[in-house]
Amino acid sequence: MSETPHIVGDVMTRTVVAVGRDASFKEVVQTLGEWRVSAMPVLEGEGRVIGVVSEADLLPKEEFRDSDPDRLQQLRRLPDLAKAGALTAEELMSSPAVTVHPDATLSEAARIMAVRGVKRLPVVDTEGKLLGIVSRGDLLKVFLRSDQDIEEEVRRTVVSYLFPGDGGIHVRVDEGVVTLSGRLRDTARIPVAARLTRAVEGVVDVECHFRGVGPDEAERTA
Repeated sequence: MSETPHIVGDVMTRTVVAVGRDASFKEVVQTLGEWRVSAMPVLEGEGRVIGVVSEADLLPKEEFRDSDPDRLQQLRRLPDLAKAGALTAEELMSSPAVTVHPDATLSEAARIMAVRGVKRLPVVDTEGKLLGIVSRGDLLKVFLRSDQDIEEEVRRTVVSYLFPGDGGIHVRVDEGVVTLSGRLRDTARIPVAARLTRAVEGVVDVECHFRGVGPDEAERTA
């Protein structure tokens, strides 16, 4: 069975295009174009990430190339005007870079992207050195897990843990949707089962169709 990709290090791209802080504007444009990426880390020294430069950082130079903004617009768009006059990656980049560590969970990385409004995160070690990059697409790879893999993990980590004495628990997975069913002595554990199942990587949704076992039946099967 395939191992569950629980952390960023499992799904990140390890070959990353990057530029140094002194890279020229034209070099930045060329590198983005050659590698067909929309953003990349800016490094200094032995690979420490100090920022990220994106296509959005480059556009102000074209936007303000033949315009003469009035004073109000200048005040409102000081950062963009500064980028319009930028000549190097250091002047263009957004800094400090929003990064993530390789041992962060996929949900933590997704939360950072959502809160900070970014599409990708440089992955760095404890010293801030670049290890890889993780994108929104990388985080979605968990949903490519087969239904069989998901079913086996749910049986192993949820059913056998919560209901060790109930052999009649059924698990079915269809297109990532997990259905739990059967007869239970302790129905109070159903919400916990749903929550733990939903936490399994690759699960799209969880449906519970349990029935409680009556006192007489529970006594007969004890």
